[in-house]
Amino acid sequence: MTVTSTALSNEQKKYLRRIGHDLKPTVTIADKGLSPTVLAELERALDDHELIKVKIAVADRDDRRKLLAQLNKTCKTQLVQTVGHIALLLRKASKPNPKLSNLLRSTEKKK
Repeated sequence: MTVTSTALSNEQKKYLRRIGHDLKPTVTIADKGLSPTVLAELERALDDHELIKVKIAVADRDDRRKLLAQLNKTCKTQLVQTVGHIALLLRKASKPNPKLSNLLRSTEKKK
């Protein structure tokens, strides 16, 4: 299945959630929010893996939502799903690495 850079359909989200189910959180965002080091790590993870899980270790639900909105805007990601403190994010790479991309590796497993 191809994933476009526009709004995700329900079928695409379901496909991405299946891939993301076995992933572990790559980055944890705590009380300091989107610091430059956290943003740098998010950019690296998104460039390498395209589909990542992020743990948002902030207690207040509204603060988590604001942080996610800021994250999506800053890193130009698409929110696939949130469950509690975990968010599944997508950003397609222009030249994905087949050894690192969670999207490409999942299609290889099916073959």
